[in-house]
Amino acid sequence: MTLTFIILIACLLASTGAKWSYNGPDGEHNWSSNYPFCGGAFQSPIDFQTHLLRYDSNLPPIQVQNYNLSTNEQLTLSNNGHSVQLSLPSHMYISSLPYKYSAAQLHFHWGSSNQLTGSEHTVNGKQFAGEMHVVHFNSDKYPNISMAVDKHDGLAVLGVFIAIGEFNPAFEKFFKYLNGIKYRDQKIQVPAFNIHALLPSHLDEYYRYDGSLTTPPCYPSVLWTVFRRPVTISQKQFLALATALYASYAQESATVPLHGNYRKPQLADNRVVLVSFKDGLHGILSAASPFQRKQVIQKLLVGDLADLADEGLYQLLPKLSPQSGNDKKLKKTKKQEHWSQATQKQQWLKNKVPSNSGYSLSVGKNTPTPWNMGTFDTGKEMCFVSLEENVMHQLERYHAKGLMVETLKEVVFPELNLRSYLHCRSDLDLQTIRKLIQGRSRDEATELEQSLAEAMLKKMRRQINQHKYPKMEATIGHPQATVPKDFNSALTYNRPQRVEWED
Repeated sequence: MTLTFIILIACLLASTGAKWSYNGPDGEHNWSSNYPFCGGAFQSPIDFQTHLLRYDSNLPPIQVQNYNLSTNEQLTLSNNGHSVQLSLPSHMYISSLPYKYSAAQLHFHWGSSNQLTGSEHTVNGKQFAGEMHVVHFNSDKYPNISMAVDKHDGLAVLGVFIAIGEFNPAFEKFFKYLNGIKYRDQKIQVPAFNIHALLPSHLDEYYRYDGSLTTPPCYPSVLWTVFRRPVTISQKQFLALATALYASYAQESATVPLHGNYRKPQLADNRVVLVSFKDGLHGILSAASPFQRKQVIQKLLVGDLADLADEGLYQLLPKLSPQSGNDKKLKKTKKQEHWSQATQKQQWLKNKVPSNSGYSLSVGKNTPTPWNMGTFDTGKEMCFVSLEENVMHQLERYHAKGLMVETLKEVVFPELNLRSYLHCRSDLDLQTIRKLIQGRSRDEATELEQSLAEAMLKKMRRQINQHKYPKMEATIGHPQATVPKDFNSALTYNRPQRVEWED
């Protein structure tokens, strides 16, 4: 009962928490001071750079149900001081995801009258005029969005790029009521309409990745689906949105315009972006299958780490896959024969613990229990509010409250990385590998780490060489890399410090 009370209080504080904005002293560069997850891992939005993309032929077209609402229904249109928000009934839902995700609301991010760029996600640095987010919660597991918002599988958001072009009658269904919500906390009722008309015509082409809320408290609880093709609104419609609203209350003497309400791109954090399309993308990699990824984790838990260090690095670092004609063929040893695909499958089935999620991992009786306590189940609940409270409590014991953000990264990142890796939406990080091999033979673990560090250093050098030749760099799409001055730094998990953006 006490724990439940703490969590409820924490949720209440998060929903009515510290003041935040996109600009000024409460701008995004300072969000993590009051909302630690904003400085943590798996944050959104991100830039969909070519080298992050992985084609997945198993991604189905997005299917939405009950989006064509009756005009007899009433929807609440509101100005929450950060965006325009339209409430949605929960009988609207996405039916093409592992869980049923029911609709809660949609809202917008946009630029300003003199800056016609305001989307949160970008494509190879290109920013669109605006972006619409249709927010859904996991109604198979949670009764409402308030209970789902801080769970690792709680939310699914459909992102829609907005470009300036032809007049859009669907958006006009509620744009014409914007003058009724000019000031913060103003709300009006508007007739419902066909929400499906707000989406692009092609729902089979999209980007998919694991990320976060793009506003405080920034919980990394969102399965993102961002459609490739934008919808258009006219310049007149865009200017109406960008100039009609205020972030301040009606009674305030100094009015604050509501525009430029978008967060800057965040670190990729070893994530990859699955895409459902291949056309227009040259040399794009395909995502490894979930079964192959489970094999890799099984090897880390119960396999021969020395063998993996000698010959299997390409399985841990997929971007280092041998290229035909350039690298020597991998030699097959007796140990490798033991870990042939058929044997791996047999070993996996023998050690597997049944799980509804289909992603359980277990170790043998005589194997030391790793960090994930012998079984990793992606269906296991992970509550970010509870985790934040626990970390805060531990830090206060040592009078180290200022370490909240960095500690949350260390605590949350490996689990998020492993979950995302098993769903093919991340590469496996060195810190996660370290966690997985805790308790294994120290000599084997050290050899594996050293081999991974050497492989990572070779990769950095290759990227530098590629950067020297613009044509090659443009084809492959890798950004410039820098070699650490200290070779041993490659062994240390040390993600880049977050940039403080100027407002």
